[in-house]
Amino acid sequence: MSQPPRESTSIGRYLVDRIAGLGVDHVFGIPGDYVLGLYKLLEESPIRLVGTTREDNAGYAADAYARIRGLGCVCVTYCVGGLSTANSIAGAFAEKSPVVVLSGSPGIGERARNPLLHHKVKTFETQFDVFRQFTAAAAVLDNPETAFAEIDRVLDAALRYKRPVYLELPRDLVHEVPEAPHRRREAPPESDPDALREALDEAESMLAAARRPMILADVEVNRFHLQDDLIELAEATGMPFATTILGKSVASEAHPLFAGVYEGGMGRPEVTEFVESSDCLLMLGCFMTDINLGAFTANIDPSRCIDATSEDLRIRRHHYRDIRLDDFIRGLIGRRMTVARRPIPPRTNPFAGVEIGPGDSPATSSKLFARLNRLLKGTTGTTVIADVGDSLFGAADLEMDRRNEFLAPAYYASMGFGVPAAVGANMAAPGSRVLVIVGDGAFQMTGMELATVARHGFNPIIVVLNNHGYTTERFLLEGSFNDVHNWQYHRVPEVLGTGLGMEVRTVAELDAALERAWANTSSFSLLNVHLEKTDRSPALGRLTARMSQLVRGERP
Repeated sequence: MSQPPRESTSIGRYLVDRIAGLGVDHVFGIPGDYVLGLYKLLEESPIRLVGTTREDNAGYAADAYARIRGLGCVCVTYCVGGLSTANSIAGAFAEKSPVVVLSGSPGIGERARNPLLHHKVKTFETQFDVFRQFTAAAAVLDNPETAFAEIDRVLDAALRYKRPVYLELPRDLVHEVPEAPHRRREAPPESDPDALREALDEAESMLAAARRPMILADVEVNRFHLQDDLIELAEATGMPFATTILGKSVASEAHPLFAGVYEGGMGRPEVTEFVESSDCLLMLGCFMTDINLGAFTANIDPSRCIDATSEDLRIRRHHYRDIRLDDFIRGLIGRRMTVARRPIPPRTNPFAGVEIGPGDSPATSSKLFARLNRLLKGTTGTTVIADVGDSLFGAADLEMDRRNEFLAPAYYASMGFGVPAAVGANMAAPGSRVLVIVGDGAFQMTGMELATVARHGFNPIIVVLNNHGYTTERFLLEGSFNDVHNWQYHRVPEVLGTGLGMEVRTVAELDAALERAWANTSSFSLLNVHLEKTDRSPALGRLTARMSQLVRGERP
């Protein structure tokens, strides 16, 4: 009697092969004894391992990688490694960036009688319980006969929901081969055809009746690779489109139908007025967060909205379930609608009103962003990464002529994203030049990830806004708690033994430093830009002025 066929692939090998098969060419992390076996398999695969200085930085790097490539991966050891990534992975969950977290753990055979093994916190399930709170799916691969199916389930969830997932592999099961052969089943969820038809009918009717329809596009258009569909819909109907700050550069901002970045009271007044005066706002993949809404200074009427995301579809106050975002957008394209057209506000240089002054005049945030905007307009193939605070608010006005050129933690707003994200961005798109805009406080958190940048010979330009503390918070509540110690940031290259560091205090020094940085393609460049404590970008100025009006009870 013949024996049934046996599986010949180990759990660890199947896991590595599946990740590689999904287009992940780089895995970020730091090794540890509980994950060394898996690290060896990764090293022997086509995947390139990228060591970072800290596990949370590995998470930021994998997050940036996922935003560009569609899926990222971090591999860390048990608890001391995994729990260190928790903050960056929580940010990826909040902003819908699909990162696979791989963690080793103590072997099943080591757990008898519940010993106090190193790195253990409370129970052997503690790390798993933590990651279940901010992942779309999680599994401990402790049963060889279900491990392959669990890997498939978890990875499918990452692709379907565009959120992080978690897989934990005990170290004594890495090379375990299951008894039974595995056959992978692929069954992507489909839209409910009746619900889709009814939703399209209502959306078409609402758009056709509107006098000022337009599109507001956000982050999910990028995450689900619907940028081409967005442009096709806009061009087929003539509807203008705006983006949010989280969705900035989801499409080219040079497109003739682009109306601007909508940020509520933080945005440019003509864009805010244009969006809020729409009598039918088609919101595609939008996260209506406080930052997207300009700290809730926005004025959008839900009764005039069609709000379509990957998780829900609301038209006015009606809810539709089981409708995929891509099916809805493509369904609208297929309707070949005729809608009213409206003139788009003329686009002007957002920094045209900035007075640069003579060369010996002091550098300011406004002058800096004006010069960065000029640099970007004169170049191609640049990825801008903005850290949290005025780095983000000021960068929102930068003009991005190509799509997917802007990365920022514009919802979760975790300081320290910028420099480690440059590692992920450089790995994901090696042909793009990376520009990081980061405050001094955020740089002090994670800026030494420049060691990884240096190790791999990357050439990002790092602009440090050195205003001696947390400027955005100064406008909320001033106090000595907003101060940070002043570093000689431009001398960091001396510590790392490579890189170009420059100190900037005046306009002339700023112009010279940017020119030198752009010409330096052999290493990273770091600009230490000295700013006054209370200096702020035009965008932060607009936001604080609008919020002051609201506090005083005045009509904006």
